[in-house]
Amino acid sequence: MYYDDLPIWGFIGKVDKDGKDPSDYKYYLYKHIHFDIYYNNDRVIEINVRTDPNALVDLSEDNEVEVEFLYTVKWKETNTPFEKRMDKYSQSSSLPHHLEIHWFSIINSCVTVLLLTGFLATILMRVLKNDFVKYAHDEEAAEDQEETGWKYIHGDVFRFPKYKSLFAAALGSGTQLFTLTVFIFILALVGVFYPYNRGALFTALVVIYALTSGIAGYTATSFYCQLEGSNWVRNLLLTGCLFCGPLFLTFCFLNTVAIVYNATAALPFGTIVVIVLIWTLVTSPLLVLGGIAGKNSKAEFQAPCRTTKYPREIPPLPWYRGTIPQMAMAGFLPFSAIYIELYYIFASVWGHRIYTIYSILFIVFIILLIVTAFITVALTYFQLAAEDHEWWWRSFLCGGSTGLFIYAYCLYYYYARSDMSGFMQTSFFFGYMACICYGFFLMLGTVGFRAALLFVRHIYQSIKCE
Repeated sequence: MYYDDLPIWGFIGKVDKDGKDPSDYKYYLYKHIHFDIYYNNDRVIEINVRTDPNALVDLSEDNEVEVEFLYTVKWKETNTPFEKRMDKYSQSSSLPHHLEIHWFSIINSCVTVLLLTGFLATILMRVLKNDFVKYAHDEEAAEDQEETGWKYIHGDVFRFPKYKSLFAAALGSGTQLFTLTVFIFILALVGVFYPYNRGALFTALVVIYALTSGIAGYTATSFYCQLEGSNWVRNLLLTGCLFCGPLFLTFCFLNTVAIVYNATAALPFGTIVVIVLIWTLVTSPLLVLGGIAGKNSKAEFQAPCRTTKYPREIPPLPWYRGTIPQMAMAGFLPFSAIYIELYYIFASVWGHRIYTIYSILFIVFIILLIVTAFITVALTYFQLAAEDHEWWWRSFLCGGSTGLFIYAYCLYYYYARSDMSGFMQTSFFFGYMACICYGFFLMLGTVGFRAALLFVRHIYQSIKCE
């Protein structure tokens, strides 16, 4: 609970596990709570809560029990100024040695990932250099010599992907979510999201998402028109529903569950109306305006090589070059970069910690983007070197596969780290985390594809393609 925007933690009961069998456990509820409130002039500085171990109610039996709750308040004066009342929460909300462990873990993770990416970058640059030398020598020595490797498929590598409307919509939604994340980090780093301002983050997410919907419309429609798509209106509708649709359905289901359980987690009707009005009056018009601007931009797709009329047949490839194994390889390294930080974030969102070290989180986010971009580029190169020219969707799926790893971590956290149980807690946890991981999938998929597109354009601009 909160008092004057100060978080309060305390036990409302206890479980006596003297019996070995869970059916023999005893459950007790505290009915007398002590509050110690420290004040300075007319401002509350600190509040602590204690329970009376002698005032217990036995709830072990499955019967209705009438309980009379009591509370005691003691007001104590303190010299701590109001401006410093949140210092104890800002110090990682835990003991100092936990903060040191936090920093050490993050630095260790970053160094490991940077060493791995540096190692892969060195190999990739050497291989590319050898390819360029080989192709330049082949052009000078014998122009009629049969080409091999990634140069061999230069007439197919820029062939537009299947389901290009869905692909463009995914890029538009991913770009919007990336912009939303950057703005949230900017607000966090300048101190907008201080720990006791509970609704600031939720409000910022709703408002910024609404205001950035024009970016999604412009990006999706512009790219769709570059891919020579004709039905841009349908593409715009798909863009608007690609992320909001699953999020809206999940919210409706979970809010209904909260209402059935009479839980305070259910949003009131007035708040839902405000969100719907924002989506109707702000998000949708900006999405349409962005789509019109993207359609009128008349940008052309910049392909350094001409595309042949008929696609080449892709040679048989080993199983580990399939989409799912490649996604598993692509998602593991970025996930390893954020694994340590995920624990603190989950403990803050689904536990009782307060997350305040946004600088560390921003560093980890930058590392995540770099690793995602690089691993996607590396896998795209190996795919093209195997003469597989269908890299568009593959690069997007490989980039976004980290979101699947995060959702797998949710399973581990739920069973190994959390004490959650019951249908409501389980549905809330897995429902909202599914939406968050889906957003990560779209955002990181967009980052991976953009990095792969820059790389592919660069290497094919560096050689002569007839």
